[in-house]
Amino acid sequence: MQILNQDISPGINIIYGMNAQGKTSFLEAVYFCAFGRSLRAGSDKELVNFDSDNAHVCVEINRDGYASTLDAYIQRNGKKGLSVNKVPIKHMKELFGRLLVVMFSPEDLRLVKAGPYERRRFMDMEICQLSPVYYSDLREYHRTLKQRNALLKILQKNNKDSDSLEIWDQQLVNYGKRIIKARHRFVEKINAIAREIHMKITRNAESLKLTYAPNITDAEKYLQNLEKSRERDIRQAVTSVGIHKDDIDFEINNISARYFGSQGQQRTAALSVKLAEIEIIKQKETPVLLLDDVLSELDGSRQKFLLEQIKDIQTLITCTGVEDILKNMGKHNIIELVEGKAEAVFACCSSVASCEHEAK
Repeated sequence: MQILNQDISPGINIIYGMNAQGKTSFLEAVYFCAFGRSLRAGSDKELVNFDSDNAHVCVEINRDGYASTLDAYIQRNGKKGLSVNKVPIKHMKELFGRLLVVMFSPEDLRLVKAGPYERRRFMDMEICQLSPVYYSDLREYHRTLKQRNALLKILQKNNKDSDSLEIWDQQLVNYGKRIIKARHRFVEKINAIAREIHMKITRNAESLKLTYAPNITDAEKYLQNLEKSRERDIRQAVTSVGIHKDDIDFEINNISARYFGSQGQQRTAALSVKLAEIEIIKQKETPVLLLDDVLSELDGSRQKFLLEQIKDIQTLITCTGVEDILKNMGKHNIIELVEGKAEAVFACCSSVASCEHEAK
């Protein structure tokens, strides 16, 4: 049995150590309690130590003098249980919003250059934190999409009852319209904030613009689009149109950042978006920021800008060494990981949150 029990200061927390010591796992434990799912693992069972049958993560939150706990239990077979204040939750939407988290990893710096899936995932994870209703709509949409695709495979072999798709089409439209509306609002908000941040980073040299790019541009014609694509969908046995094909367009000075932006421009745009994400969530409540080895991916000026923006946010930063820039930040908590165990090297703030990770 391996147990890591660590108090976390309300300010900057630096988690450092050699590679393969569990730094990312430390952040993943917090992330899992916030979202009920892994950031990277393909399945929950991959989070359990190879020599263990199950894992337990518990995060204690102190907010305005009120303490609450989030527990996550994961078994080797992939089954999991989540609870709030020791009371099991029945639906994931009961978890969202309990612990607001923003995760920033090197993969996020490739948000602009990556494929549409990553940008859809970015939209969905952040909107779900702020809206349990959105989570429910998204879950039902994908459940319906799975049912429609299963029917398409049947019709591919025997196309005699294609009208049976109508019931699934109507459900996709009902959920899809609401999702389009929520995504449109989110991108509008994040664009306005990211644009200002990007101007500051580039000293007014570049203008960033984010535009929501729905697969179905006219929500009122959603059903018509599904009907027009029906024959093609049956041939391919997959639903070819819908919100599962949406994207976000990034432009810098009115030019596509994905196709024509330099690596530095793409990273600056991604940094601007992540900082804008923090500002949006702060409108509801200040989130906990998780920075997984991001500083090593940024140059000195971008490091300083990022650290200046997050100085008033509870932050967990992982790195292989304590960079000089962090040593000069003033008050912070340094945690060294040695073979999966944490040692508080320096602490100057009282704890407002703690994280316990146990693998049996």
